[in-house]
Amino acid sequence: MISSILASTLLIAGCSSTTSEESSSSKKEEEKKPAYNVEVADYNFDTFGNMFAYAEFELSGEPLAESLGLDLDVLDSKNVDSPTPFDYTAGIESYEYSEEAMYEVVEKSGLGLHLINGPVVKTASKETNQKPEEWLSERFLSLADSVGYPQDEIFRNMYPTTIEYSSGDPHYAEQVDTEEYASGDDDTYVPNYQVNFDSLRWDRDGMDKVLTPSAYGATFLKQTLWAGDFLGGFHTVDGDEELAGETAKDDDDENIALGVSSADGMQGMILTEEVWNKINFIHDNLFYDSTNKVASSNISNYDPTNGFVYLPHEVSVTENTEGIAPDAESLEVTDTRSLLEDQWAMLWPTSEFFGMTDQRSENKQVAPSFQALFDGEPFTSAPEANLDADSANDEDSNDAYTVNRDIMLAIFHNIDAMHFNQEAGTFVSENNGQDQGQTVNTFDAGYTVESLRIFQRAIDGLPVGYASGEDAEGLGTDEGKRAIEMITKQADFIMNELILDSGLAAESYDLNEKKASINTTLEANLGAIRGLTAAYLATDDAKYRDAARQLYVTMDNELWNDKAKAYYTSDDAMSYSPKTAGAVSAVLRNALLTLNNTGSDQNAPENLEREIITQRYTDFYNQVIDGPALDQGMQASEFWDTGDFYKTDDDSGNTDGDMVPQIQAGHGENGISPVLVPVEISKSN
Repeated sequence: MISSILASTLLIAGCSSTTSEESSSSKKEEEKKPAYNVEVADYNFDTFGNMFAYAEFELSGEPLAESLGLDLDVLDSKNVDSPTPFDYTAGIESYEYSEEAMYEVVEKSGLGLHLINGPVVKTASKETNQKPEEWLSERFLSLADSVGYPQDEIFRNMYPTTIEYSSGDPHYAEQVDTEEYASGDDDTYVPNYQVNFDSLRWDRDGMDKVLTPSAYGATFLKQTLWAGDFLGGFHTVDGDEELAGETAKDDDDENIALGVSSADGMQGMILTEEVWNKINFIHDNLFYDSTNKVASSNISNYDPTNGFVYLPHEVSVTENTEGIAPDAESLEVTDTRSLLEDQWAMLWPTSEFFGMTDQRSENKQVAPSFQALFDGEPFTSAPEANLDADSANDEDSNDAYTVNRDIMLAIFHNIDAMHFNQEAGTFVSENNGQDQGQTVNTFDAGYTVESLRIFQRAIDGLPVGYASGEDAEGLGTDEGKRAIEMITKQADFIMNELILDSGLAAESYDLNEKKASINTTLEANLGAIRGLTAAYLATDDAKYRDAARQLYVTMDNELWNDKAKAYYTSDDAMSYSPKTAGAVSAVLRNALLTLNNTGSDQNAPENLEREIITQRYTDFYNQVIDGPALDQGMQASEFWDTGDFYKTDDDSGNTDGDMVPQIQAGHGENGISPVLVPVEISKSN
């Protein structure tokens, strides 16, 4: 009975009402007019930019604050700027914004294909002679049991996604249900929308129904980072106490369950189920071999010298709306190019997920909780033949390890064959499916180095996720060695060819003319610093850290506007996309953890003192992300995880009195999701 009830409430189609961009909220009166305005440029939701930014926000959140010595137990969303403004900004705002935006996309908005249409769900439901929604409902119940989560507390009317579209309109399509569900302390209450997601859909007519690797890849990255955090341990059933875990059999004890807590474990299970279906969808439908519109290709043992099989830039979806939720009726490749941005944005998450699913016997560093997760229950284990060094004996399987491994290695080989110019020692931004282009984009080249760093760690059995900076002894695979070769050559190219006489990084480089662009942008400098820092972490060669430090100091001196509390993005402009903001967060994190002045640094510029960097972090976040006014800033809305509690005697739509409205209160007739929007910063008149 409960499974049939859950089936009826797991998925409800979204509405299609139109929203406006005018805010209907009551706004807090400002005591002082801001010196600079941070005005919204448009309301298009860029899936790649947002999910990429929020992945960097996550890593620059609790993990960063904790690594700098903060006891996370002292953080409280009600105590703003405590114990310090930096600790609160990183540990509460950056971290929680990141988490909630992910849920908004993969559980609430409907921005993509529903999980009932996922390949694993379809296959399993056929095998059990059930409707997909019935099988999925029972699956959620069993996942809840595996983490000790009460079945009757599973969120209602979720829209879990198999794969996500490239963009959409983040305004809510109907009025958000903020009526009281349960009362809390100090006249606060839990609104209905917190437990029932029915009123949180986006307008499907406003979605760009295109599958772009960077978009579904960045979402995959968010899902994997959080799943790895949530499922990276066990907990006691009776006390919900986190346990590190001793063996993969710890959960055989009736009082020990998967997940670091019951609630976190449930979210981790949902995210992992989504990823399992996502990678099977990608594997079966989205690889292109230049002879078919969409090729369902066998990419196990893929060799690009026999012809490219790769993820093209755009696959358009024609939806079939006859079922309980829209499915893909047809897929058409509408842009056949291989873009470097797409490839690194997929290599990174597949490498992170490989670190979770790795079942190779020679890798002794996989967390016991991950081993338990993929030991056959609740997630299928890989065939033994797929775990040895002989790939020739592999068996066909839809298990998470096998499918993800094949995708990861195919992307790695394609980055090498399709995008790495061996003669010049650099990555090119585009391949038309036959030939490499001749343009190097500095931002993408730098982030490819970071993605390869994570890949090398994963394939060599080193810790990834939040522990990707830790030292350990690797397996020394051929793929790992090749990754280090490309990392080294690209980092040398950045140092030798992409740094202009000004000391800043060039936006791009033309291999035909063998000449760097005279233009520099904030993104180019951020990408170069990210790549050089990654090269240092991967090789331990101090010259890359020195170069990254020097570039950071030049960037900070030349591009930071102390009155605006932001960097110039190009020339005199300060135009921030979510991608740019995410890269700023990443580089400030790199500066705090790796590039900061130490006792051994002979040159110790003030810019790289931790006190100065943390001030940059806090200033940038307060000014650009939160904004100086309720209708300004990149973070469009928020709710109680960052302090905006719902109170019975307060209908202001901004109970914490900050510069970010509640989700129903700002930027539209029905409000807007807690996501990032692009902004333009300009001096007030």
